[in-house]
Amino acid sequence: MAPKAKVNPKPSPSPTLPAAQSVPLEDLFAALHRHAQNSEYELAARVADQVLAIAPGDEDALRCKVVALIKSDAIDKALSTIQASRHLPIHLRFYEAYCLYRQNKLHEALKVLDGQERNSMILQLESQILYRLGKMDACMESYEKIQRFKIDSLDLKTNIIAALIAAGRSAEVQETMDALKVKATSNFELAYNYACSLIEKKKYAEAEQQLLSARRIGQEMLMEEDYADDEIETELAPIAVQLAYVHQLQGQTEEAIEAYMSIINRNLSDASSLAVATNNLISLRGTKDVSDSLRRLDRLIEKGTGARQFQLANSLDFKLSTRQKESLYANRLLLLLQANRLDQAQEVISALPEMFPDSVTPVLLQAALLVREKKAAKAEEVLIHYADRFPDKSRPVLLARSQIAAAAGHFQISVESLLKIPEIQNMPATVATLVSLQERIGDFSSAAAVLDSAIDWWKNAMTEENKLDLIMQKAAAFKLNHGREEEASQLYEKLVKSHGNIEALVGLVTTAAHTDLEKAELYEKQLKQLSGLKQLNVESLEKTPGARHVEGAHAVKVEVPEDVKKAKTKKRKRKPRYPKGFDPANPGPPPDPERWLPKRERSSYRPKRKDKRSQIRGSQGAVVREKHDSIAPATSTSVNGPSSKSGQNTSSSSKSGSQKVTSSEQSKASSKSKKKSRS
Repeated sequence: MAPKAKVNPKPSPSPTLPAAQSVPLEDLFAALHRHAQNSEYELAARVADQVLAIAPGDEDALRCKVVALIKSDAIDKALSTIQASRHLPIHLRFYEAYCLYRQNKLHEALKVLDGQERNSMILQLESQILYRLGKMDACMESYEKIQRFKIDSLDLKTNIIAALIAAGRSAEVQETMDALKVKATSNFELAYNYACSLIEKKKYAEAEQQLLSARRIGQEMLMEEDYADDEIETELAPIAVQLAYVHQLQGQTEEAIEAYMSIINRNLSDASSLAVATNNLISLRGTKDVSDSLRRLDRLIEKGTGARQFQLANSLDFKLSTRQKESLYANRLLLLLQANRLDQAQEVISALPEMFPDSVTPVLLQAALLVREKKAAKAEEVLIHYADRFPDKSRPVLLARSQIAAAAGHFQISVESLLKIPEIQNMPATVATLVSLQERIGDFSSAAAVLDSAIDWWKNAMTEENKLDLIMQKAAAFKLNHGREEEASQLYEKLVKSHGNIEALVGLVTTAAHTDLEKAELYEKQLKQLSGLKQLNVESLEKTPGARHVEGAHAVKVEVPEDVKKAKTKKRKRKPRYPKGFDPANPGPPPDPERWLPKRERSSYRPKRKDKRSQIRGSQGAVVREKHDSIAPATSTSVNGPSSKSGQNTSSSSKSGSQKVTSSEQSKASSKSKKKSRS
């Protein structure tokens, strides 16, 4: 956290300056000096113009004008003044590089500094440019050169600590602070940076206390300097964001979300802190509420102008580090993939390589897009091409390729990718993955070779947590499962002799029983007998054809300890669970025991009697003609068709037929007659 300069006070209005011709140069230079001492930089630039009108090319006046324009934040005017005076023999390269740095033209600024004498000012500017570019190793080299000048500046020492943390060298922070003779309590920026180093070392509780101390120190310092409350809140916003981040790392999700939302809702003028809080909130949410997360990021990322397709809003390109900007774009791309907006994701992917040419993230995101498009083979091709071009950055790329290939079922490609990363090849997780993949391929000899190579490596490894025993035990189990009893027995024997492991002893007895019976019997004596099996008669057990109940002299009596007996006798009384709304004091009548049976199978079931009143008595076909004639006109004049009763009567009239119409058939017949009448 680099310190921020206090806002310069506005110059008090002064009377109009007289014409340059009527004022001697000595008076103009005196006025120029007075305005510079009073931080009245705009008036100083106007007086410098008057001097240059009388004495064109005056080096002191020109230099004062450039500095005054820079101090008044008129960077464009300062740069144009420098470029207009290039024909003069005046050395202004440092100011030109600084103006380009302020315009975020970092590569151009470095080119201007090339060939310049490396004094303290040049080195400080160079280190800040390299810090902004994310080239932390080169940045630390510049700071190491600056320390030779023995500059006693607290701001410089604060920047050195910040660069050390950004370079991933947090372990050296305390030693460097001791060498620079500074403490974390010197100012709130140093306290903040020291807390960041504790976060990198995963000492989250200590980091939280240090951040609280930094906030207290900052409040006291800024109040002494007469800062307003809103200005103090803005200055200390990075500390608030970092406190929320510590809560996030500690798994305190609710507290972190509440802190991030509080920072965002306050809408502080510190745009960089708001951007970091928004990005962290989105990463904490994950795939929840993707649309809201995209809306929040779209406020920070907007369409670019010219060659750049995208740019950050609110001048964030000048305020955020390369790593922070890359995180914003990466999160937006992942959210677009989650929302299935593949066309927009493709636009972001095409712009990232140019924006972050030294980063491996763009190619990983491109592979993620190809996988989402179900082009796993194309993703594998893109990743291996990048790994071959940049072998020093190939590790994350090869790991991603291995994962994609394994998920796609390309196990051989996954194995080849892992074997190209020698620095992790013998780690337990990598060994387990390689063995599992080669087992799926059916290449058991290669899997055994991987285990043997890991065993040889761990034998010579000088590490605090040696994994030799773990690797040997897994290798022995693998070889035992694949018919290599002799090799498994040798591994188990080494484990027994080195550590006396019970599991290894059991494995040794099991494997030696197949290869060397005498050795198995020898090591079997080292096994402890299980309690409760002292009276077991092995001979009678062998004579039995199988497991059965044995009574008499050969019955096995297992001794059970008294405490176990007491534990068994004590049965836990569970409170009965009743249905909702049931009162055990007034249960009411008991439920019907036959409530689960079909109605026709219950004892209370009584079938319905058929209505025989409408049946016609007499011989077959004997129908009273008068009744038939009276029914015919009624059926012909009906608009809605016959009712279900007439259908039933008609079907039941054929009593002597071979088929009997059931109730379900009657209802079907009546419904058909209705449909016909409607048509």
